[in-house]
Amino acid sequence: MSEALPVIDVTALMGRKTAPGTAGARAEWGGTSAERAEVAAEIGSACRESGFFYVSGHGVPDRLPRELDSAARRFFALPLERKMEISMEKGGRAWRGFFPVGAELTSGRPDLKEGLYFGAESAADDPRPLHGRNLFPAEVPELAGAVRAYLGALTGVAQGVMRGIALSLGLAEDYFATGYTADPTILFRIFHYPPAPPDADGWGVGEHTDYGLLTLLLQDGNGGLQVHGGKGWIDAPPIPGTFVCNIGDMLDKLTGSHYRSTPHRVRNLSGRSRLSFPFFFDPGWDSEVPPLPALPYEAGGRPRWDGQDLRAFTGTYGDYLTAKVAKVFPRLRSEVLGGPDPA
Repeated sequence: MSEALPVIDVTALMGRKTAPGTAGARAEWGGTSAERAEVAAEIGSACRESGFFYVSGHGVPDRLPRELDSAARRFFALPLERKMEISMEKGGRAWRGFFPVGAELTSGRPDLKEGLYFGAESAADDPRPLHGRNLFPAEVPELAGAVRAYLGALTGVAQGVMRGIALSLGLAEDYFATGYTADPTILFRIFHYPPAPPDADGWGVGEHTDYGLLTLLLQDGNGGLQVHGGKGWIDAPPIPGTFVCNIGDMLDKLTGSHYRSTPHRVRNLSGRSRLSFPFFFDPGWDSEVPPLPALPYEAGGRPRWDGQDLRAFTGTYGDYLTAKVAKVFPRLRSEVLGGPDPA
């Protein structure tokens, strides 16, 4: 697996603070317009070729991933009954909290991982699925602060990368920030993959694509992520100081499949416990995502892993996301939503 994903320095796209209260104040970026256009071209090329790339120059302090990793390891080292004190069933319609190994399905098969689901905080009585309050473990109090700080930092990185994607599509650089991601759907996961025997045939996460616009993935030092590149499956090993970035189904739909959401999977053969931290940056809950008029549908390429035609979906992003997650957690679908098996 010699094919490698590109590493893109996004310093030029990262926003700087503006002087508060200054009349006519405008955002200042890390680079000139020419430098931002150059980075945008690199991003556009990666989105067309593989849908995956590494992000460097993001400006996230090194201490944030370290603090998050340390707190997560403390949590997953707890006995199962302690972890189940914040089980997802207790999160109600927010679908937040802990799930044990085998409770999450990908392509109908149990994943060999356990994990924590978080998201942007909203009111406890928010009636929308996947919205509400986060559940944090009392025995690891530092996890709450680490998660909140990380969500804030990664939101800024994601807006910057989307700025580059907008430019790569010939759009105004604030196209997403003033539209689809003005009030984004933000979800965050922490996954723990126990060591798998070398002859195991199960996957930590089976083949899938992500649902929304953009995913930013922090990995620990143990590999396991694989991406379906143009010549087959390739490894996406951890690179210190970077995030793995990939596009999701809604950006695929929006661009008429010019930018394809790429299948990926995880198998932990390191012989050690593996942690990963995927941050999902998605359209607003009530947003509909029709294809951009200037980008007609681009046929060809590898058929989707699930046989789905994204053009056939109509409705809001919330509709799409709820149906997808309900397949991942059928028990929560039946007990919390009370709906039928989604198509």
